[in-house]
Amino acid sequence: MATPVLRSKNVTVTRGGTTILDAISMDVARNTSLLVRGPSGAGKTTLFNILGLLSTPTEGVIYVDGDDASTLPERKRAVIRRDTIGFVFQDFQLIPDLTAWDNAALPQDHTGSRDERWLEKLFEALNITDLQEQYPATLSGGEKQRVAIARALANQPAVILADEPTGQLDPTTAERVLDLLFDVQAEAETALVLISHDRGLQSRFAETVLLQNGRLTEEIDEIEYTMSE
Repeated sequence: MATPVLRSKNVTVTRGGTTILDAISMDVARNTSLLVRGPSGAGKTTLFNILGLLSTPTEGVIYVDGDDASTLPERKRAVIRRDTIGFVFQDFQLIPDLTAWDNAALPQDHTGSRDERWLEKLFEALNITDLQEQYPATLSGGEKQRVAIARALANQPAVILADEPTGQLDPTTAERVLDLLFDVQAEAETALVLISHDRGLQSRFAETVLLQNGRLTEEIDEIEYTMSE
């Protein structure tokens, strides 16, 4: 059996005496599309940050390509994030004084070289070619998210972690973005982990798990959904 690109083992996060994540164990295979659903306060964003090595668990282990990344120094964690993981954040996290093109190219710049043909394909697929020289302050929320998605895919990562990536997009653009994410996942054996409250997305994913009260379950039928975390 192939080694999962991401694996969590008994990951627990406790803050101020409150358990946010409770013994989360999950595998993410290279050719898997995984939807993590759950209501507000379930711990979805905390799980996103842990899987992406943006924060560390109170207990448990995160493996990347079979290697324990939980206790690595930040410098090495940053290299893994750059080379292996593409991020799509809820709040875009674009650099205000960089153009849309330069924002999207940031992961490539950190490796020392740009693949501008790939960037061009991403901008075309996301219908933002005419926004290349614009700055974030001039973009709508949906346009910012599309630039952020191009940035996440810039290095053709082994796994894409997306936190509500289509929440600020119109339905047509949202569908196009999801199509692109699935195309990359299928063609490059890239894993896609999407975190969302939207149960309407379930049919598009190979696997779905429910995060509720900090715990994972595959029982997804009986839950009252509120706004996303």
